[in-house]
Amino acid sequence: MYQKIIKDLTTKMEGVVDAFTQSLKSYHTGRASAAIVENIKVNHYNSLMPIIQLATISIPESNIISIAPWDVGALNPIENAIKASGININPINDGKNIRLVFPAMTTERREELKKAIKTKEEEARVALRTMREDTWKEIQKMEKNKSITEDDRYAAEKELNKLIEEFNETIEKVGGAKIREIEKI
Repeated sequence: MYQKIIKDLTTKMEGVVDAFTQSLKSYHTGRASAAIVENIKVNHYNSLMPIIQLATISIPESNIISIAPWDVGALNPIENAIKASGININPINDGKNIRLVFPAMTTERREELKKAIKTKEEEARVALRTMREDTWKEIQKMEKNKSITEDDRYAAEKELNKLIEEFNETIEKVGGAKIREIEKI
């Protein structure tokens, strides 16, 4: 009976890890990556659309992103969306394409990014712990209502602890990889 609850928890925890991984993609490291801009929402013809649905995104050099809209009318809205997105890169509009040139990263900026990544890591861990605690309370309630046995509760606790450990390791690996990427450049 408790297995369904733990299965649901696993799905929710996977969602937290996916959201954490996606949030790290927005941190640029001085190296150009389409992931930095592809999901920026653009107001085009009174509809919010991600850049990836409006243009071809390419990386002609390791520190340059080139965005070529399929519709020239989308050029200015894309440029404005990039400026408003908070990625702190000034778009260069040449009338056909938009280019983003990423400067070399300073030591100060590296430290800021590492700190931000650690903060995101901790937020993800807190979300996982909260989910685990809610599930644990639910399992204790089930035991109190005689829906599960004491042995089931111990088994569930063991599974919960194993799950939280696995997901925390995953978050640590993903965050660590991003930090190594920042340090390497």
